Amino acid sequence: MFIYIGDDNVLQVKDIVAIIDHSVVTSSIITQETIAQTKANGDLYGDPDQAKTVIITTERIYYSSLSAATLKKRSGMVSVISKLEDYSDHIEID
Repeated sequence: MFIYIGDDNVLQVKDIVAIIDHSVVTSSIITQETIAQTKANGDLYGDPDQAKTVIITTERIYYSSLSAATLKKRSGMVSVISKLEDYSDHIEID
C-alpha cells in the first residue's frame, strides 16, 4: 500500500520507519545530526521551511507539509483497507 505525504511524494507504507512531528525533531540533537548526515548524502527531500513532520524511511528522510495527525489518519485508512476481505473470487460473472 502507498501513502501520499504531500509535495508530490508517495511512499510505500512498509518502508516508513517513523513519522515524527517537526517540533520534536528540532529539539533533539541526535535527530538533527541524523538529518544533517542524510542531507550530506543527498537523501533528504522536501522543504524544511514548510515541514510539519519528518518521515524516516528505510532509505531516505522526507519533510512533509502535512501534519502527523493527517498522516496517521491516512495510514490508518490503509490498515482498514488491508483488513477488508476479498470476495472477488466468489463473484460469478455471467
